Amino acid sequence: MTRPDNHIFSSFLNRKIIFGTTLGVAIFFMFIGVIFWGGFNTGMEATNTMDFCISCHEMEDNVYQEYKGTIHDANRSGVRAGCPDCHVPRPWLYKIKRKIQASNELLHKVMGTIDTPEKFEKYRLHMAKSEWKRMKASDSRECRNCHEISTMDPAAQKPRARKQHYNAMKTGQTCIDCHKGIAHKKVHDQLTEEEKDELEKPNPDFIRPIPEAYDKFMNADKKPKETKAAAVEPKKVEVAKEETAVAEEVTEAAPASAASDSSGVDWEKAPERLINIFYPGQASMEWTLGKNHSGKRAFNSGDRCFECHDEETVDIGELIVSGEHEYLAETDTVIPDKRGSIPVSVRATHDGENLYMRFQFPETAHTPAPFVDGGKMDADNQIKFAIMLATDDVTYADRAGCWGTCHIDAKGMPLEPTADDLSASGLALNLEQGISKFITESRTKIELKGRGGKKLGGWDKLKNEDEIKAELEAGHFMDLIRYQAGTGKSEDGYILEQRYMEGGQGAESTSSLSDGVWTIVMKRKLVSDKSGDVSLVTDQVYNFGFAIHDDYTNGRYHHVSLGYKLGFDNDEAELNAVKQ
Repeated sequence: MTRPDNHIFSSFLNRKIIFGTTLGVAIFFMFIGVIFWGGFNTGMEATNTMDFCISCHEMEDNVYQEYKGTIHDANRSGVRAGCPDCHVPRPWLYKIKRKIQASNELLHKVMGTIDTPEKFEKYRLHMAKSEWKRMKASDSRECRNCHEISTMDPAAQKPRARKQHYNAMKTGQTCIDCHKGIAHKKVHDQLTEEEKDELEKPNPDFIRPIPEAYDKFMNADKKPKETKAAAVEPKKVEVAKEETAVAEEVTEAAPASAASDSSGVDWEKAPERLINIFYPGQASMEWTLGKNHSGKRAFNSGDRCFECHDEETVDIGELIVSGEHEYLAETDTVIPDKRGSIPVSVRATHDGENLYMRFQFPETAHTPAPFVDGGKMDADNQIKFAIMLATDDVTYADRAGCWGTCHIDAKGMPLEPTADDLSASGLALNLEQGISKFITESRTKIELKGRGGKKLGGWDKLKNEDEIKAELEAGHFMDLIRYQAGTGKSEDGYILEQRYMEGGQGAESTSSLSDGVWTIVMKRKLVSDKSGDVSLVTDQVYNFGFAIHDDYTNGRYHHVSLGYKLGFDNDEAELNAVKQ
């Protein structure tokens, strides 16, 4: 006789629930499904570990070795991002898709496509491009698992990173556009300009709302930072060499009358800006606008060099002179122990008729140039000092200051033309000293990308005489004033199709060296009727930059500033010349 409870249980299992299927059958297949799913998921996770990823020698011997020791492998917080974190999506559907795609990798494993270091290197760029393309398409989804741009703290970032992230949210850039090669050998410099531009072009779908806190921080106060007036011990001019360093204290070595000098100016009434000028090596406008400069997109969109690099000049200069800069390190023309940067105290003032500027900076120990007899490139002048002024009408002057005159095919630069090239050119230039500085307006074309194997630059693409004259009359030139401390010679010229060292109204300059600190004072009339002079109107702002040839150097071996804004009685200008 059947027990009542068994009958009830049997009836329960035989109850039909859908499409004639009994509940018992449903439970059975559910149980089988759980077992199957558990096994499938276990297998899935087993193939989603670092150990599995490097179980083949192709990965262990190559990319894993490159990964070890990078910031994603070991860091102060102890948070490690392994192979699956970066290369396998977390969402289930995308994960399955990626696993199916990986079956192609098993095929190439069997075929031995990359089973030797030589084969791996042959296909490295191809594999990297495939991965960059995948990450670009997903808006760098795996990066954003850990690094969400909208929650970043702008105050904790370097100015360059802060600006780049801000622009990325506005224009639709994504992580992989800038952050290639952070865990493996860098090969993105093998991309052509066209490939890089295509890969990194903004995607409107990636545009993000700017977080309120981020927006407030970026726009809170665009005035230049206040700097302390210098007044401390002689012989001591210091610069903080931190990651975001700007000179915070420049010591004025001078007697009690330091507030005034032969100019009659009370320098204590002139606001001070402390600027680190740096050694640029062979950096040119072509390099700035080329594929190996990560700030190219920001620069082309209107951002200034100053906005990203003002607090990084000490580090940049040190990287270049030390040979550690990835693209701009000195090679066969190194001056051993040359300092990478110079902290300069800059003060400016005016009296309604003249502009007065004072520059103070520390002397350096002599570091002989090994490629020059006697070690001194200009034995007559321990110091040469130059400033350039321009309006926004000059191409790049608004963003790069006097950097717009520096080209890759000028004298001392990587693509300097040979003597035979110069003699055969027939150009209406003074070629005794080679190709000097020039600006974009003087050439019919300047090659920036090297398409089709074309050489960068434009030294031989000179406009005709009438066109050059029209550019000069239109004010398209850089006003140049230079002072030689050894000979006491002052020069006033301009840069257009070449460098001219005379023709301007002139400037009065003096220099002194006291207790290890150089002081240079320049006096220049605001208004000039000379061709090649920029007349300064006190209700306008001008682009300003300066350079120092220290330690008997010449040519490109100077230290340079970024481009700054010079204003008159204007608190928003980075260099404010107040009236007295």
